[in-house]
Amino acid sequence: MASASWSLQRAIYDTLANDGDVVQRLGGARIFDDVPQKSPYPYLTLGQSVVRDWSTGTEDGAEHILTLHVWSRAEGRREAHDIMSSIRDALHDRDLALDGHRLVQLRHELSEARREPDGETYHGIVQLRATTEPL
Repeated sequence: MASASWSLQRAIYDTLANDGDVVQRLGGARIFDDVPQKSPYPYLTLGQSVVRDWSTGTEDGAEHILTLHVWSRAEGRREAHDIMSSIRDALHDRDLALDGHRLVQLRHELSEARREPDGETYHGIVQLRATTEPL
């Protein structure tokens, strides 16, 4: 059985890669765990994931904090904000199928857009919180 964390990451990737609005805003299914060199902007990367025990006295469970990163070189923050909004729409409160686990809840926690020190790149940060339990 796949770990809950890996199963959740795959389900999020699959959902985003098959969401028409996300793909259109990215200019293709440019969603990466490891970014290929010279990838065109904008694109989305899978970032840090943290897993905490969420068990009760009788049930096993896990809490997941996942970070997604949006990278844009458009003028201003609008493109980053639009992509982050599409990500939220695709994932917030969705019931994703996980391998060997049940997704109890998936929530958008925050979005942030900032300019990187290079002065050219905008960096959007999307944080999600999920809870899972084994089947």
